[in-house]
Amino acid sequence: MKHVLIAFALLAAGPAAAQELNDYPTNARADYVFVCMATNGQTREMLDKCSCAIDQIASVLSYEDYGKAETVLRMQQATGGRNTIFRGMPVMDAMVADLRRAEAEAEILCF
Repeated sequence: MKHVLIAFALLAAGPAAAQELNDYPTNARADYVFVCMATNGQTREMLDKCSCAIDQIASVLSYEDYGKAETVLRMQQATGGRNTIFRGMPVMDAMVADLRRAEAEAEILCF
């Protein structure tokens, strides 16, 4: 149902609105799918599921928010003293939490 509403909105609003709703560059989507398939299996079925997952994430988070959350998550997972600024800060934790929620929703809907 959500996809139908988005499609209708795109048709009604034209190409500019379509770009706003689909602001993830192709290479970012492809990177996500490659990593997802490497983790879950190199099958056609997994290609479809991983593609669905990034589409779902993109429907919840803008590419800018996705990129920020991914950066914070990587920095939180890294070792070393310079990365402590990324740990335990409510703003940073909220970014990662939003990404995790989007990923959980994508997993429920696509896998």
